Amino acid sequence: MSSTGAGAWTNWARTVTSEPTAVVHPRSAAEVAEIVRTAAAQGQRVKPVGAGHSFTAIAQTDGVLLRMDQIAGIQHVDHATGHVRVGAGTRLHDLNPALLAHGLALPNMGDVDPQTMSGATATGTHGTGAKLTGIAGAIAALEIVTGDGTIVEVTSDDKDLFGAARVGLGALGIVTAITFACVPAFLLHAREEPMRLPEVLDGLDALVDDNDHFEFYWFPHTDCALLKRNNRVPEGTVRAPLSKARFLLDDEVLSNGGFEIVNRVGRLRPSWIPRLNAFSGGLLSAREYTDWSHEVFVSPRRVRFREMEYAIPRAHLPEVLRAIDGWVNASGEQISFPIEVRFAAPDDIWLSTGYERENAYVAVHMYHRSDHRRYFEGIEAIFGEHEGRPHWGKMHTLDADALRTRYPRFDDFRAVRDRLDPQRTFTNSYLDRVLG
Repeated sequence: MSSTGAGAWTNWARTVTSEPTAVVHPRSAAEVAEIVRTAAAQGQRVKPVGAGHSFTAIAQTDGVLLRMDQIAGIQHVDHATGHVRVGAGTRLHDLNPALLAHGLALPNMGDVDPQTMSGATATGTHGTGAKLTGIAGAIAALEIVTGDGTIVEVTSDDKDLFGAARVGLGALGIVTAITFACVPAFLLHAREEPMRLPEVLDGLDALVDDNDHFEFYWFPHTDCALLKRNNRVPEGTVRAPLSKARFLLDDEVLSNGGFEIVNRVGRLRPSWIPRLNAFSGGLLSAREYTDWSHEVFVSPRRVRFREMEYAIPRAHLPEVLRAIDGWVNASGEQISFPIEVRFAAPDDIWLSTGYERENAYVAVHMYHRSDHRRYFEGIEAIFGEHEGRPHWGKMHTLDADALRTRYPRFDDFRAVRDRLDPQRTFTNSYLDRVLG
């Protein structure tokens, strides 16, 4: 175990800072347990932090901050079952190539990969696919250190603990290892193309159901959308990735460097944003390629932003998008970031946004140098009218009273928390708000 001097911690989005009393780098579950026992005896709080990629204060602490970077990497591979045990501090961008070396892959993932596996699962990170759940849906087991320093192996044998801990918000204990049910490594054929939003909504069910992974981006103030359809290919298909030149032009020059300039210009001249969005939408061109799943799922994101994302019942999506369009047009707000829409299957994880519900996910963003508050407040009200469940790692204002009405097992989760962390060694201001 190594310690470093305490100093200010800031998340990636620069929305949260904290001043921990100590920063510790444990190397094993046993060391984590020792830290927890010592802190609990002294009445201190303990909070692990991963990549700091959550926009909320879920990882903030005024106590002991655990950097999980030394509990990382693949610990065991069972090739017969596809089960892979990894350290909690393993980064997605390290795990994906390591899995590929074993001929394996995660069944699904989101569109960025800096997160640690414990952080991504604890907050309910998801990708897109009507028949696929979020990343936590692939969890087969977890190793967790509870509030009294006990190391517990969580499996489906304990249905309540398993139902609660896979998306645990960091409230039940400190996850030190996770076992994922992986699948054989697979290629995806990516097809990306522009389409008008009314056409997307008219054919939405077919687009969602007839593709393994479907998502789209809509540029506010326009009817321009960019569709992404990613589908598994027959065995023996030859890998045909994007050329380096096309990747640099599309993903680095236009989607990052050029988009940063668009946002800086839009901040100085907000009235130009609708025309800039129309211009950006007009630059969209179709492309197709075939590559390993993680190479297709992940896109570089170098423009810093704030984000709010809600899960809504899939059938409500057209009405929600029409309401967002109406709010933007009436508000006078100028929105430079496209709105991202994805889809996922139901799961049985108590505080997963997908708990027993087929969802559409709608994510709204604001450039980090601009004031997001009025925009997010207006759109959050729309989500609230449609049974919206907020992504735990993204900005929202809901408290325990509101969340209880949206999660049938909310109080069951709180009961498990009372059992595993009765002294609230793992709490912070965010958990106090969302769990009560």
